[in-house]
Parts: sequence; structure tokens; C-alpha cells
Amino acid sequence: MHRRIIAPGSLAAASLLLAVPASAATFTPGAPGIGDPYYPAYGNGGYDVSHYDLRLQYQPKTDELEGTATILAKTTQDLSRFDLDFLLDVSEVRVNGVKATFTSSGEHELVVTPKAPLPTGTSVTVVVRYSGVPSTKSAYGFTTWHRTPDGAVAADEPESAWWWFPSNDHPSDKATYDVSVAVPDGTQAISNGTLTSASSKLGWTRYTWRQDKPQATYLATLALGRFDITTSTSEGGVPVLNAYSKDLGANDGAARASVERTGELVDWLSGYFGPYPFSSAGGYVPNTTTGYALETQTRVYYSPKQFAQGSNTSVVVHELAHQWYGDDVSLKDWKDIWINEGFARYAQWLWSEHEGEGTTRELADYVYASHPADDPFWTVKPGDPGADAQFDLAVYDRGALAIEALRHAIGDDAFFALLKGWPKTHAYGNASVADFQRYAEEVSGKPLSSLFDTWLFEPSKPASPATGASLARSAAQVTPPKSWKKIEATNDIHGH
Repeated sequence: MHRRIIAPGSLAAASLLLAVPASAATFTPGAPGIGDPYYPAYGNGGYDVSHYDLRLQYQPKTDELEGTATILAKTTQDLSRFDLDFLLDVSEVRVNGVKATFTSSGEHELVVTPKAPLPTGTSVTVVVRYSGVPSTKSAYGFTTWHRTPDGAVAADEPESAWWWFPSNDHPSDKATYDVSVAVPDGTQAISNGTLTSASSKLGWTRYTWRQDKPQATYLATLALGRFDITTSTSEGGVPVLNAYSKDLGANDGAARASVERTGELVDWLSGYFGPYPFSSAGGYVPNTTTGYALETQTRVYYSPKQFAQGSNTSVVVHELAHQWYGDDVSLKDWKDIWINEGFARYAQWLWSEHEGEGTTRELADYVYASHPADDPFWTVKPGDPGADAQFDLAVYDRGALAIEALRHAIGDDAFFALLKGWPKTHAYGNASVADFQRYAEEVSGKPLSSLFDTWLFEPSKPASPATGASLARSAAQVTPPKSWKKIEATNDIHGH
């Protein structure tokens, strides 16, 4: 064995090289947007988040929220600084235990400069301490933090995280979550996943929730108020937790008659889409003035207005279908919204057929006949509707027509194999409309570009509906199926 002797000066130089892994010129700021064509400023570049740990305290009387967010991430470039999407007031940021400088930029950007630059592939722990009154904050002229008589709710699309935790706010950066919230005794905190603990001390009760599967930021939800909570287990073994505001009034009975069927409907949908992808299911109905429902992962948000006309299992089917199509398999960019909404709408059509209130063909027949060729309905392209039309009726109804057309083109065997195979193939990931077309062609063995172009991308009414000649009838010749009013009332139309 030979010992190599290194001169002291050479050793110092070698140590210096080890301390500086790359030229300072290679470190650049992460992009302030992740690159979504509809929302260029949403999300951020330069890192990928794996986990959010949120420790919060909320006072319902004043709407004051205090929190510490611990974010686990890995850099994807040599990073000199990075952004988080956030609106509340920040008092401190630490990166890997060391205080970082920070400032606010634009409508919702928290810009963080760590003391030392971060090489590509570095595991990073970011701690953000913050506080504020979310209901006083707005971005682009709107807020997604909804005050209620006894608290508040964070549930909206395509954004809601900015009002309660700092994040990389884009569906393409999914992560797991631990959410721990202290509220005054008598108030509850509802969030995604499984309730792991609830303990009281000195007049406060802390609720801790765990989401152990990847989740997009807009699907993270928080409900603070006084709730009646029910628990059960579906026949297929899925734990179910539902919560109802104690002051729902006249809508209370209809809401419970609908949402309490969650376990049954999860099992029923599993027959079409495959095993339920998460460790729990359920929903909550707060006393809000909004009108929409939202597929917040494992714990669906329902406005009480969804039950104003009586029980509505159709909306429950719609939001639960999203647990596979939208939550388990999430969109790559917001232009891919058809995969979420078209299949959730089609699930409602399948439920209508199951209940004997109109078959999928009858519903397709009615939708097609109800919109004449000059109806603006046909100018919206479900496969790329544009940000302003992202939640347009056509994304839902023309989107479901496209699915019925696909079923007719490839046959039931391939179609139902596709319904189950898609969530399995892309489990807990992200996919685009183009990815779906390729998968449908692979499963069916048929070229489908013409069908997809016709039903998803042409801004006009198809001259020859792919679903069959019966769809050429006029609206006067078609009777609306019994389920139609409930189906049409469940669009995820958002306030801003």
C-alpha cells in the first residue's frame, strides 16, 4: 500500500473545489410559473415537492389563521432562488435549517432566496411561518376562502391553496400531506385523507389529517366550523367519513340522503373504474353560499345548494368519479380538463342508466338534439377549451358525447377495459388528452385521431354523429330523460 502525500496548498485547493460544486454562474432563479398555457403564473419552476406538513391554528370569530408549513422538495436545476404561491403574511422562511431572505412579487408569489445556492438534485426542507386573515386577501380580483357563520372553507378550482398554505400550486406537482389544525373546543377541522388524532388542551382541540397518496394542491381542502360527523365502512371495505354543518336548515335531510350513500356509490363506481385508489372516502356540506361541488381528494366539498331541490345522488356520483378521473390520474395542464369533467359527467349517465332514468344513448341523443348547429355550445373545444371556457357546459356535455362516441367506435369490451385500465396505468400520476388518445388506440387497436378531432377539437357541430344515426333527430323529437335536471345541475362552475 502506498500513501500519496498532498502538499498543504493543494489540499486547501481541493477542499475549496469540494465546497463549490459548480460555478456560481450556473445557478439561476426558478421560473415564477410552471409553464401552464392557461395560467402562466401558476406553479413554479426549479423544484418538485414530495410532502407538505401543515401545522395551523384558526380562530373562527376573527378568521385569523397562523401556521407553519414544512415543505419537502428536491431541486430540478441549479437553483439560486425559488418561488412559492402564497398570499398570507410571512414572518420567517428557513431553507435546510438556515434563515432565507424573502419578498412578495406579483399577485401571489413568495420569492425565497436561500443563503447558499442549491445544486440540482438537492433534498430541500423549506419552513415557512405565517399568519393573516384569509378573507381579507385577494388575487386577480377574487378570493377562494369562503367564510361561513361558524368558520371558513377552502375549496375551489383551479386554485385555493394560496389562502392557507404556501405551495407549488399546479396539478403536475403532486405530494402527500399531513394537516394538523387547532381550533377552539366545539369547532372541528375537516381535511383530506384519514383523521389520525383529535386531542384537546387548554380550550383548543387539534385535529390531524393524513393524505398518504399524491394529491394536487387544488384538491387539498380545509373546512372549519361546527359539524355533525358520521363514519361508516363501505361493503367493499372503504372507510367513509362525512360531515354536515349543524346549521344547514332545510337542506340538511336531502344532503344526508345523498352524501350518506357515498360508500355504496364508491363500490358501484369501482365496478367500472377499478379498485378505489385511496385509503378513505367521504364528503362534507358546509353552510356556504357557493353553488358548486368539488372533487377535493377523498373528502368531497358539496354546496348545500346542490340539495336545495331534494336528494341528489347524481352529484355524488360525479364527484366520486373524479377520485379516479382527476384525482388519482390528474391532468398535465389545465387544458386537459376534459379527462376530468367528461368522464365524471359520463359516470352520471351510467348511474342514470343503472337507476332506470335514461340510458347513456338516450342522454347522448338528448344532448346532441338540444343544441342546433348555430349554438355557441359547439364552438367550445372540450379537448382545449381555453381558460375562459374551462368549465363551460360543453366541456361536460360535449365531453360526455365524445366518450359515448368512443364507446360506439371501439365496442363495449374495449371501452370498459379502457375505463379500468386508464386509472391503473397512470395511477397517482398525470396525463394529457393526447396520452388518453394513444392509450385508447392501444387498447382498441383502432386509429382514433379522426374521432378525437371531431368531438374534442372541431369548433362546430359534427355533421355525422359517430354515436349513430339516431342522434340526427331534432330536439322536438327527443324527450329529456328523467335524470336530466339533476345531471345538468352538477356543473363545477366556480365563482370567479
